[in-house]
Amino acid sequence: MSADIEELVDRLAIRDLVDAYAHHADRKDPDGQADVFTADGVVRLFEGDPTTSEPVGTVTGRAALASTFADLVSRYDATTYLNGQSTVTVTGDTATGETYCMAHHLLHDNGERVLLTMAIRYLDGFERTPEGWRIARRDLVFDWTERRPSSA
Repeated sequence: MSADIEELVDRLAIRDLVDAYAHHADRKDPDGQADVFTADGVVRLFEGDPTTSEPVGTVTGRAALASTFADLVSRYDATTYLNGQSTVTVTGDTATGETYCMAHHLLHDNGERVLLTMAIRYLDGFERTPEGWRIARRDLVFDWTERRPSSA
């Protein structure tokens, strides 16, 4: 296989991995979400540009990630993650990428149905593992959020 074809295959596998994370979140499958990470994968949360701010939280390892994801999905009646544009650069068995996402969360707060919308970006470091491509590091950036009442 030519190098160009190999890179295309790798880029598609990485995009599938990013989309699998969203799918598992929407299906309330925290173990599936955690499985897209390496065993020692790290997620750091940022409110705004990570070049000018410190992380507001860090979670390390699949077990801790699964536990965190389980807590998060339990807060929402439903979620819909819509992944948008994505750039990926593959260098051998590692890669970096940035993916835009609109994350919609439906919840009830004090008896009121609420829609929480988040504009987020994933700044990812990927590794090729025996399991296939996995996310080794994710900086999850909250660019902005909107919270409003929602009717059925």
